[in-house]
Formats: sequence, structure tokens, C-alpha cells
Amino acid sequence: MELWFTEKQTPVFGITAKIRETLVTEQTEFQDLAMLDTEEFGRMLVLDGMVMTTIRDEFVYHEMVAHPALFTHPSPKRVLVVGGGDGGVIREVIKHPEVEQAVLVEIDGKVIEYSKKYLPEIAGELDNPRVDVQVADGYMHIIESKDQYDVIMVDSTEPVGPAAPLFERGFYQGIYEALKDDGIFVAQTDNPWFKADLIQKVNQDVKEIFPIVRVYGANIPTYPSGLWTFTMGSKVHDPLQVDETKIPELDTKYYTPRIHKAAFVLPKFVEDLVK
Repeated sequence: MELWFTEKQTPVFGITAKIRETLVTEQTEFQDLAMLDTEEFGRMLVLDGMVMTTIRDEFVYHEMVAHPALFTHPSPKRVLVVGGGDGGVIREVIKHPEVEQAVLVEIDGKVIEYSKKYLPEIAGELDNPRVDVQVADGYMHIIESKDQYDVIMVDSTEPVGPAAPLFERGFYQGIYEALKDDGIFVAQTDNPWFKADLIQKVNQDVKEIFPIVRVYGANIPTYPSGLWTFTMGSKVHDPLQVDETKIPELDTKYYTPRIHKAAFVLPKFVEDLVK
């Protein structure tokens, strides 16, 4: 008998993967969590039926959340990651030696626990002394923080369940206030094929708060449609003004100094969404 996992990305479309082994299935306090070992993408974290990360393609998402913002800010000493309990974004953040402290605020401690156990390649830096891991509500952490961070990264699930408030205008306003005077934030903003309305709304909300707003993209095969967007809001620094010749080569698999600006070149139909 063959076992397959299918994520219904819309009511009429999905992706499917052959399962080698089911490692964990648990209803946590916040969501349905599964850790699967797939034939094609290796170990896979699934929350509420949605693929969060896989061993094979995780590097794209985690590198593209972290590095564009960190190479845009001239001195990112204190960084906050909201969500991201798998630890992938944190792993990329601490590749930057100028980061003195990276704070991770994840609402579901079970995501951290199982990621450490089953995704050590991704979660391996969560115990780094430069990392402060807090199991808490990221929304409330933002609201209670003022002028605290150089860079804030929102590594959330899609806007359902506990992640829904992380896509509201009030949250972006809170982020603005939690950032220092030249701070930058970045958030994953889903895909333009199935969530065009969401991308438009986030873009409009962020533009009402931040003077510089840029949308960029990457190819992530296990995410709906494969084309994924990220939205960056900045108080001062423009990622398009970065001198890419001064970006050092890191130990990465997707992000490069050439990708830094190229990622902001959007297909016309995406460009039209964020005019």
C-alpha cells in the first residue's frame, strides 16, 4: 500500500507527495502538526494541512527572508523573527557576524521541539548563544516592543489560525514602532496566482506606514504555485540602492549578491498587483 500526502492549495487544486514514513501527528494547543518523511522532498513539516518546510527546498525560503533585509541594513545588530519555530531563518540570520542578538518568538513550542528532533539541519542554531528563543505570542511581543529592533522578520504560516493577526494593518503599524529609526521589516506574503488579493492588501497597508516598500520573489516548489513573494518595508534604506559588489559571498544555496536586486524584478502581472 502506498501512502500519499496532499495539500489542497485551493478547493480545486493541490500538490501531492509520496510518504515514506509518518514521524509525528499531533494536535497542539494551536494547530494540527505533522512531520512526514517524503520520497521526493525528504522530511517535511506540515501545519494545518499546509507544507511549511522540507529538507530539500527549505534553503530558498529561509535565505530569502533573511539576507535581502540584512544586507540592506548597514548595521543590523538586533533582529527579531516572529514565527519560524523551525529555526531556518534564525540559521541564516546568525551567518551575519554583525548581528549581536537574534530573538525568535514562536507561539507554538511544539514546532520548536519537533523541529529540533526531526529537522536538525534547519533548527541546528536555535541553541546558539546569540539566539534568544521565546515561546510566546509574536503579535503581543511586537505591540509591547518600542524602538527595539534593527530588523524584524515575519516568518508566518498563511493567514489562518494563530497567524491571521500577522497580516493585519495594526500589526504592521506595531512593527514600525518596534523598529529603530532606520529599521527594516520583511514578511512572507504568499503567492500571486492564488492570493493576489492578499498581496495587494498587504502592499497597500504597508505603503501607508513605511516610506519605502519593495516586493520581491523566489521559486519554492513545495509552496502553492511555486512562485512566492516577500514584502519589505523600510524607514530609510532601499534594497535597490545596495551596492551588490560590497555584498560578501555567504554559505548559501539560493541567495547571491546578483540575486539581491534580481529578485525585485517582478513578472508584469505581479508588478501590476503592487503598483
